[in-house]
Amino acid sequence: MSEILQRLAGHGVAIWLDDISRERLRSGNLADLVRDKNVVGVTSNPTIFASALSKGDAYDGQLHDLRVRGVDVGEAVRAVTTYDIRWACDVLRPVYDATAGLDGRVSIEVDPRLARDTERTVAEARALWWLVDRPNLFIKIPATVEGLPAITAALAEGISVNVTLIFSLERYRAVLDAWLAGLEAAKAKGLDLSRIASVGSFFVSRVDTEVDKRLEAAGTDAARTLRGRAAVANARLAYAAFEEVIASERWQALAAAGAKPQRPLWASTGTKNPDYPDTLYVDELVTSGVVNTMPEKTLDAAGDHAKIDGDTVRPYYEQAWDTMAALKEAGIDYDDVVRVLEDEGVQKFEASWNELIDTVTAELKKA
Repeated sequence: MSEILQRLAGHGVAIWLDDISRERLRSGNLADLVRDKNVVGVTSNPTIFASALSKGDAYDGQLHDLRVRGVDVGEAVRAVTTYDIRWACDVLRPVYDATAGLDGRVSIEVDPRLARDTERTVAEARALWWLVDRPNLFIKIPATVEGLPAITAALAEGISVNVTLIFSLERYRAVLDAWLAGLEAAKAKGLDLSRIASVGSFFVSRVDTEVDKRLEAAGTDAARTLRGRAAVANARLAYAAFEEVIASERWQALAAAGAKPQRPLWASTGTKNPDYPDTLYVDELVTSGVVNTMPEKTLDAAGDHAKIDGDTVRPYYEQAWDTMAALKEAGIDYDDVVRVLEDEGVQKFEASWNELIDTVTAELKKA
């Protein structure tokens, strides 16, 4: 095992892989990463599945059978994706058992075209929960305004939820409120709260991409000195918001009934700007009780040369607030940044989902 990744895990950061494919599963690569690189969870999204289906022959047999059966494309997409997720859940099940359900989790996303439709999102979450039928599953629901009541409804039914596409601090606080409301409803129904898990996926690198673009456009030396600082500051303040909720009486009442915290999850942690260290969003976001889900390239880089020197979140709250104030002074409209990022995030996942549908449709039409 990588000594660096072991040290990262020792500081309380759960290392998850942000990727899945049939080839990764059948080759045993995922099991190898669990054994050799401290990987204790997996996340997926429509972009990842679209990429997986475009490569190799791992899906040919199943797609052939789906074609022979004459299933429609919607059922075929669900069959293909849930097959991989179910398999990954089984690979991670020993981790789930060893950590009493804390890790060993695998996430699958609801159809992103439903991101603005509460009722259909809840229905899709139920369907995926039933189809995969594994206790270590997470259903990914986007943190849109319409997604918030869906998050509450799913948790209230005992469905474990990965809340995705969180960019703003205000929306993250709303996510935490929706999570608490869901657990409170589950408690009122007499459900076992210890079996309901959740993470809040706070996106990181995309914030720097959007803010840096605006800083460059500002064209001042003062603006340029702020490049590469917004994302880490934003994430650190998200953790501060999480700590406030965990200290609340509302949460303490749920914890006494067996509930588990909704861990902050750092998503989009691959560094997109080549001028920045490739482990920037690993090194600068180390603290206890969080998840960092990494593309394999970032995982390899972290295992080789990440700088893990203790908590790099909680001691820096004041610095994070100073950064946000400086960004505002430089003309960065935070509210507009996060609105643009949420809209783009939904659109990108919709585009990937449509690509996935097109790929499967083409396979189903083959002679």
